[in-house]
Order: sequence, then C-alpha cells, then structure tokens
Amino acid sequence: MNPVNLSSAQKWENATLANKFLFYKIFTHNPDMCKHLLEILLHVEIEKITPPQGEETFDVDFEAHGIRLDVYVKNETEAYDLEMQTVDTKELPKRARYYQGLMDVDNLKKGEPYDRLPKSYVIFLCLEDIFGKEMPVYSFQNICAEKSDLKLGDETYKIFFNAQKYDKMLSEEERDFFKYLTGAAVKSDFTDKLDKLVSEAKHNAQWRHQFMTWEQEVQISYRNGVDDGIEQEIQKLVEEKD
Repeated sequence: MNPVNLSSAQKWENATLANKFLFYKIFTHNPDMCKHLLEILLHVEIEKITPPQGEETFDVDFEAHGIRLDVYVKNETEAYDLEMQTVDTKELPKRARYYQGLMDVDNLKKGEPYDRLPKSYVIFLCLEDIFGKEMPVYSFQNICAEKSDLKLGDETYKIFFNAQKYDKMLSEEERDFFKYLTGAAVKSDFTDKLDKLVSEAKHNAQWRHQFMTWEQEVQISYRNGVDDGIEQEIQKLVEEKD
C-alpha cells in the first residue's frame, strides 16, 4: 500500500525512529540517549547537556521566518540541533545556515561579547544522499577560499549524514545506529534500547492521540494548499505535548 494512502492509525503502527514525531518524543524524553547519540555522531565525549528541547521555536521578530528545531540541546560551550530528515527538500544547506544564525541569537545575551558564543552544530540525519557524492558524512566548516587550510575559526559546524551509506561510517556504533534508522535488522546495546523506546512509545495512548491529531491537521493543511503545512501543524502539537 502506498504510504500516502495509509490512515493515521496505520502510520502510527508502522512508524519507526525515522518518523519525525517519534524521533522528537524519544530523544526529548530520554536525555541520556540523546547525549549518547551526539557522542556517537561526533566521536567525542560530552560531559553534560541540558535536557533536550523538542521542536524549539525561535521567532526573532514579527516579520522574521520562525524556525522549529527537532531536538535542541546545549551546555556552557556547545549547542546542538539534531534534525531528522526523511526526504531531500532541496534547501537543507540554506536551512542549516538559518538555523545556525538563530541558535547564535538564542545563545548570546544582550551586552555579552561575541567570544561567548558556544560552538554550534547543526546536524541533519538524512535518509537520502542530498549531495549525491555517495559519502556517508558531509561535514562543513567555513574556510578561506584562497587558502584551504585556513579556517575562519567561528566554530560553526554543519553536518549531513547519509544513512544510505551506513556501512561506510567510521565506528561500529555509528554503523549500527544508521542501519537501524533505515529499518534494517541490527543488534546492539544502543539500538536495542532505542527499539524498546519505540515499542513503548507505540503503547503511549497520549502520544498516539497527539500523532493522529497532528496527521489529520497536516492533511487538512495540504488540502487547503497551506505553505509549510507540516511546520505549522507541528507547533500545534508541541503546544499540547507532554
């Protein structure tokens, strides 16, 4: 059956961690899992993070384009935005640029010097190869066009993972996670925990109701031709979350 023709209930039963709703719910309600995922993706140890914020909304002013981040966490020296991306919308690089700019606004209080800005990571977990170069990971920093070994040093990082190439990832945990994300069978401590959380989520009546309400409102938005229907309806969902 075409996924487009599935009912909301069927979509809920078929949902995996790659579903934006489940991804947001699971990692915002399980900060230790979110922290460990960041460590897997970035190959670093993270001392601590604030409790993850799901679908964090930033509105700079009335006329500015607001954004909603999937999973947003930070500490005193780093800020991380994790985005689950199932399809290539053809504008992810510029979306990453905009997200990073507004994260900076959020992290610098009035009167503080610019050197107080934390390192900033925008991380897209993509099920498609959005750059078409068959690489497992695409990592970007600002560098000098005339001297490629000279980095700007603004400590901003944009990272796009290509789940299709999970077998080329650096670490076993990384390979296992992305293999699991694509729906393939895998057995590891981390993916077993994630699978248990997904299973438990499916039995959460409140989350199921929220998901189905969200799905119905998204379909109405599409039928009415509302631009960015998904983004607008997600915010309604967030307002009644938890």
